[in-house]
Parts: sequence; C-alpha cells; structure tokens
Amino acid sequence: MEALQISPTEPRGSPGKEQQAAGVGILLQIMMLVLSFVLGHVLRRHRFYYLPEASASLLIGLIVGGLANISNTETNIRAWFNFHEEFFLLFLLPPIIFQSGFSLQPKPFFSNFGAIITFAILGTFIASVVTGILVYLGGVMFLMYKLPFVECLMFGALISATDPVTVLSIFQELGTDVNLYALVFGESVLNDAMAISLYRTMSLVRSNMSSGQNFLMIIVRFLETFVGSMSAGVGVGFTSALLFKYAGLDIDNLQNLECCLFVLFPYFSYMLAEGLGLSGIVSILFTGIVMKHYSYSNLSDNSQKFVSAFFHLISSLAETFVFIYMGFDIAMEQHSWSHVGFIFFSILFIGIARAANVFSCGYLVNMFRPVHRQIPPKHQKALWYSGLRGAMAFALALQSVHDLPEGHGQTIFTATTAIVVLTVLLIGGSTGTMLEALQVVGDGHDNSLSERFEGNNGYVVPSYEGEESSSGNRFKMRLKEFHKSTTSFTALDRNYLTPFFTTQSGEDDENDELFHDPRRGNF
Repeated sequence: MEALQISPTEPRGSPGKEQQAAGVGILLQIMMLVLSFVLGHVLRRHRFYYLPEASASLLIGLIVGGLANISNTETNIRAWFNFHEEFFLLFLLPPIIFQSGFSLQPKPFFSNFGAIITFAILGTFIASVVTGILVYLGGVMFLMYKLPFVECLMFGALISATDPVTVLSIFQELGTDVNLYALVFGESVLNDAMAISLYRTMSLVRSNMSSGQNFLMIIVRFLETFVGSMSAGVGVGFTSALLFKYAGLDIDNLQNLECCLFVLFPYFSYMLAEGLGLSGIVSILFTGIVMKHYSYSNLSDNSQKFVSAFFHLISSLAETFVFIYMGFDIAMEQHSWSHVGFIFFSILFIGIARAANVFSCGYLVNMFRPVHRQIPPKHQKALWYSGLRGAMAFALALQSVHDLPEGHGQTIFTATTAIVVLTVLLIGGSTGTMLEALQVVGDGHDNSLSERFEGNNGYVVPSYEGEESSSGNRFKMRLKEFHKSTTSFTALDRNYLTPFFTTQSGEDDENDELFHDPRRGNF
C-alpha cells in the first residue's frame, strides 16, 4: 500500500493531501473500469456464461472493496468509493434509462405492449404487496425481524425493482426468442419506474400516517406522479422534435450545436420531473421513446450516428460503473448481520411474490390472447427466473437507511445487499443453463411458434376460421377492440403526429412506424 501513503510533509486534512487522495481514488476507479471491460470482453469471446459481465464487475468491486477494508487505506481515499444514492439517481441512472427507451425496438416491444404493461405495473404492484404482507406476517409469527406494516410495504416496493442487465446480455448472446426478450426488457424498463413510484408513495404514507390519509388518496397520489411524469417526458420529447424540425440545425457548421442540444434534452426532462416532485425515471424513459421516434429523424446523418454512439457509450460506462461501485460499497458498508432469519425468509418471500406476479399476470394476459399468441409456460418460467435485483433496489435500500428508524433501515439494507449479490452472481451465472433447460434458445423453441413468426418479430394472430367455441368468439371480440384502438393510434401517428413533428411524411415512415400491422394485435 506504499502508493497510497501521503507525504508526511503535508499536514493532515490539507488541500494537497485531499487532492492526492482524490487522484488515487479516481485512478483506482478507472483501473477497475478498464479491468471490468477487458475481463468482460474475454468472457464474452470465450462464451463463458457462468460469469456474465455485470457479475464480473460486481465481483471486482467486492474484491477491491474487501482488500481496502482490511488494509490501512486512508479514510479520505475510501470516501471516493462511497455509494451515494443521489449520485446514482441523478447522474448514473438517467443515461441508462434514457438508452433503454432510445434503443427500444418498437415492433417487438409494442406487439407485446399490453403484456409488458400488465407485468410491469400490475405485476410489480402484486409483487410489492405480496412481499410486504409476507414479511409482515413473518414478523408477527416471530420467524424474522418484525417491522411495521407500512415499512414492510416499502421493503416490498424497493425489492420488486428488477435489473436483468446480466440476463439480457446472455439472451442476446444465445439468440433467445425475441418475444421473451421483449417481455423481460420491457418489464424491467417500466418496472424500475413503478417500483420507485411505489416506494416514494409508501414513504409519503408513512410520514403522513398521523393525518389519516385514506387509501383512495394514496392511489390518486401515485397516479398523479406516474401520469404527470409520463406527460412531462412526452412533452419534452415533442418539444425537442419541433425544435430540431424548424431550427435548421442540420447544416454542417451547426452539427455540434445540434448534438449538444440533443444530449441536453434527456437531462432536462429528468431534472424537470424531479424538480416538480415527480419521477425523473418515468419522464426520461418516455422522453427517450418519443425522441427516438420523432426527434431523431430530424437530425442530420452525422448527428444521428454521433448521438446513437454517444448514448450507447455513456450507458455502457454507467452500467459497468454502477456494478463496480455497488460491489465496492457492499464490502465497505456497515451491515446488520444479526437478523439472518430476515434475510433468509426475505429471499424465500420475494421468490413467492415473483411467482405470484408472473404467473397471475401471464394467466390474465393469456385470457385475452388466442391460443397461438399465448405466452407459453416456459417463457413465464424464464420471466420468473429473470427477476434479478440490482442497482435500483440497492439505491432505494440505501435511501431507506435515512428514511426509516435506526435498525429498521439497516436491516432492510443488509437483506437487500444479500439478495442483490445472490441474484446477480448465482442466478445471473446460471441463466444460460436455465434457458437451455427450458429450450428457449437458438432453435430449441417450438417449431409451431417459429412457423407463426414473421419478420415483424411479433406473435402472429392465427386465422379465425373454424373457431366455433364461445371462448373463441369472446377472444375475437376482445381482439377486434384492441385492433381498433391500435389502428386508431397508428393512423393518428402516420397521418398527423409524424408529419407534424418530423420532416417525414406518414408514407415515408410506414416501414418504421411505431406500431406494426394492426392485424397482428398488440396485447
């Protein structure tokens, strides 16, 4: 540790010593980033799926943090590695969420949009409530550390935030069914927004319990937050589209200005929502979706290439840094390991809650789908297994240390830490084996499903001829209603929104329209 020793001529706490400590801390962070990217490339090149890139980054952080913890590393150097939830939520998370919306493949996403919304919103609510109730009952039955009911619901909300970065990277490598990928990806994108909105709502309920706020007001507050955030994001996206359409920035000597403005709009959306007391995550997600569909086509060709590469780069750096950052902080933080029962039963309960989420929502979605478009049981099992916990759950758990009484927040934080490490390392590493066992990779999935798969990457609605049952008639009626709503939105987008907000006509945009052929359904 000689390199970490500060010159004795510098007094303790002097500006020179602080600057040197900052330099050493940032250097170590850069070295870990480089190591993580190189190790990830080697693992991917050798198709070693038992240690995905995110798991490798977390392990690097854990190892370096453990070494720093047992050594006599200077305290002011350690301070540069502390996980600050504000830094995560305000600087690292926005580019990751924006890239999720910006890189969205519209056809597979929107062909399964109804199912994704069901899993992400209703499913997350179910998982949060089931987890909270089970944790509360476990405390009442003296199986685990007892928490007040509202705090159990806060824990249920934060632990329901999934982060399947590891799973999705393996899905891409192994060539998983595109509908399964769309379901996992879409659920995770909207799930974070839902989980943080639920957590903040439950935190607000806890702080206002003395005012006797009723359940209806809680629902209204949640809807205000979610709808308001979505409206803010869509509004900023449409504003950017009009600016790039009419400002005339797509000429050679103004392309730098064009790129700078495009990069600033997502952060403007995020900070606007946060400043209004809404959810920046929801806002920037919808800004990404709208800007990709409307603003992006108004850019010059060179600017399009630049912003696509830029957001991909920033998102990759942020994701890798988050896992390193998280691993280092897990090793350095003080944990409350005295309540091992709380950790064990929490892991058991979130598995049960995840099953209640996936299989109940899967059953509900399949009620509205004809037999050839139903989500098969093996896809539902893969979706259940893919519910890893990651940075969002960790950040909210760290926030709970400040929001909850001493001991309660620390117990939740320790349990969340154990769950994150377990799911990222063990479940993430066994994802490839799980996918092969379920036969949802490569050519292993059902040939009957493959035959009904067309180039639009969506489940294809079969012919209705020969369907005589009453249930089939009900399916047809429901699907016709969905088709009508999809047709209406597609026509609105093609005939009015696209010509108004972009330089394209509706006919030019048909190949890239937001929704695919409405005859194929969208639920």
